[in-house]
Amino acid sequence: MSVVAAEPSVREVLDKALDGERISEEDAVALLRSRDLVAVGRAADAVRNRLNDPSRVTFIVDRNLNYTNVCVTDCDFCAFYRRPGDRREGYLLPKPVIYKKIEETLAIGGTGLLMQGGHHPDLGIDYYEDLFSSIKARYKIHLHALSPPEVQHISRRSKLTIPETLSRLRDAGLDSLPGGGAEILVDRVRKIIAPKKTRTDEWLDVMRQAHRLGMSTTATMMYGHVETLEERVEHMRRIRELQDETRGFRAFISWTFQGDGNRLDHVVPEESRPTSFDYLLTQAVSRIYLDNVPHIQSSWVTQGMKVGQVALGFGADDMGSVMIEENVVSAAGTTHRTTTDELVHLIRSFGRIPVQRDTLYREVKVFA
Repeated sequence: MSVVAAEPSVREVLDKALDGERISEEDAVALLRSRDLVAVGRAADAVRNRLNDPSRVTFIVDRNLNYTNVCVTDCDFCAFYRRPGDRREGYLLPKPVIYKKIEETLAIGGTGLLMQGGHHPDLGIDYYEDLFSSIKARYKIHLHALSPPEVQHISRRSKLTIPETLSRLRDAGLDSLPGGGAEILVDRVRKIIAPKKTRTDEWLDVMRQAHRLGMSTTATMMYGHVETLEERVEHMRRIRELQDETRGFRAFISWTFQGDGNRLDHVVPEESRPTSFDYLLTQAVSRIYLDNVPHIQSSWVTQGMKVGQVALGFGADDMGSVMIEENVVSAAGTTHRTTTDELVHLIRSFGRIPVQRDTLYREVKVFA
């Protein structure tokens, strides 16, 4: 007779985490299944306070600049991209427009530029080297740019290896990589929602090579569509394992699938989409499970400011970006905006000290 192992209890798992032990995949799934938001959230907050200053919450002033929306990848969840040849809505921003956006960012105290775009069939390594070097020649700003799928696209388009591509981009001025394009790092899921896009091992290898070159990166997770809870945890496991190997991820950011205006909208029923409860629980579990990732960022961009603030009690130590421009999430029907003053107010009203940081989490200004 086969014996089925009993699922660990929430209390057992949380006690393990609070004692500083690493929880397993089975433990993390048990926490997600439990729906015990209060207990899991309290433990996540304790872990957060062990890893970061309990009295402070950080944020960054930067701009999310989407330099092109032309893309050949056709992801079902994306409402932002336009196919090559779309003369009416497809675009590639000229340099003077990019420069103006950088100047606007610096004028309000911004320190970073997050640049991501579509997989444009005409853009090879020369385009990015020229763009990055021209930006760095004019402005003192951190270039946090090009998600792993974009790096892979550039390497294929330019017939270069990933290390060669990253080395040349770094030498041209690229400072760090964002974690975009991860979605769920399980190929079963990726074949459904983004069959032409970077596979799991490829995404991880771009990050591995970036870390080996001394480049810091972030990791993300976009969930609440066709993945199972086990696959959500599998995604976190792949991040944790690479972090054990390289220590190159500085933050983890998760957000829920946004349905408007994309083909995946019809596949994911409204009633099965994640609620704010699901968001807070998943974020709390990520804080407990990802014991080797320094920072967890609240996703107010998809959840709204109130839930974004509440997330500070569920494992997040960072409110992310003021983000004076954003086009991808808003294209999917979710539009939230904020200012430095509003973030400072929200953090203060939560009882914490607001601290403006740069991309690498170095202190820029304390709002005492």
